[in-house]
Amino acid sequence: MKVVVGLSGGVDSSVTAYLLQQQGHEVVALFMRNWNDASVTLEDECPWIEDSNDALMVAQKLGIPFQVIDMSELYKERIVDYMFDEYQKGRTPNPDVLCNREVKFDVFMKTAMSLGADKVATGHYAQVTSTFDENGKEIFHLLAGKDNNKDQSYFLCQLSQDQLSKALFPIGELTKPEVREIAKEIGLVTADKKDSQGLCFIGKVSLPQFLQQQLVPKEGEIVEIFRDSPIFAEETPVFSSKQEELEFLSKKINYKKSGGKVIGKHQGAQFFTIGQSKGLGIGGHKESCFIISRDMENNILFVGEGHSFPGLYKKALKIDNSEVHWVREDLALKNGETMEVMARIRYRQPLQKATLHQFEDGFYIEFEDAQSAIAEGQFASWYIGDELLGSGVIA
Repeated sequence: MKVVVGLSGGVDSSVTAYLLQQQGHEVVALFMRNWNDASVTLEDECPWIEDSNDALMVAQKLGIPFQVIDMSELYKERIVDYMFDEYQKGRTPNPDVLCNREVKFDVFMKTAMSLGADKVATGHYAQVTSTFDENGKEIFHLLAGKDNNKDQSYFLCQLSQDQLSKALFPIGELTKPEVREIAKEIGLVTADKKDSQGLCFIGKVSLPQFLQQQLVPKEGEIVEIFRDSPIFAEETPVFSSKQEELEFLSKKINYKKSGGKVIGKHQGAQFFTIGQSKGLGIGGHKESCFIISRDMENNILFVGEGHSFPGLYKKALKIDNSEVHWVREDLALKNGETMEVMARIRYRQPLQKATLHQFEDGFYIEFEDAQSAIAEGQFASWYIGDELLGSGVIA
């Protein structure tokens, strides 16, 4: 089988290429150049040049063809411009999820197929299996990686059946230490290379600095809301339907400047996200203050003191029907149906018990326990066992 590997210059994709070669496949390495602007990377780093050199050395060591493809224009259009737009609206996008859906498993995959590839492989800690339904149709299952500390199935939560049918994740059944051990044993230059901490295929960047390229700083006020605020003492209404209750539980609280106290200044609400405590420059509190809401129209950040501040927590979230994506299309809920699942609202968050509710004009996730810092624009994903069934953008 001919397999094109997205060789990133890291240890995970390097071992991916090696394992496929050991399995007897014809392996071709492609390096994606997704970014040209070194001005926003952190000091002394020009990551794509270093990474492409490392990828080339790995390809030479394994004796496999190597090619660099420039996808920077596409990446800017589909990922970076989308990020700027989302932050401008006061939402919190996840570029890594988008990069997988829009770049690696779309345009990159199509490029690989045009080169005659049967499959595309990446160094993700996830697994793909398949079964056949009663009609003989092959159903692909996206499973969590074996290494709980590195499981990256969340980042693949927007993939389709068609994309999964062409995807391979050879290191999904290994742990990170096992991957590094294999790289050391065969003498790969990437064996001890640190994991990338930056934006998907851009490298290590300063996000505020990155955003300030297009989002103009504008001074605004930081307003503290207190625990004894009347807004938290309001009685829960009586609901006439389950959807009405879920709408109430998932709705955004509209804080008013008059309901709190101005305690500081900031340089633009668009540079911050819900649940953030760093970078606010607030002193004089026993516990850290966390952002509980952003008023984009008036450029106000509302904060509350402490991890347990009531304004940080919600029992439910809403996803617009147009933003609901089922990896397992055969399990998609119909109007009025529910499903017991485990769900998460961000990468690395432990899975939470939840119930999915599908209505004609909205999809809701109701959690058993209230969740902290649910932010609009993030991806929520849901699982049964180890299998990721679907995901959606939080409204």
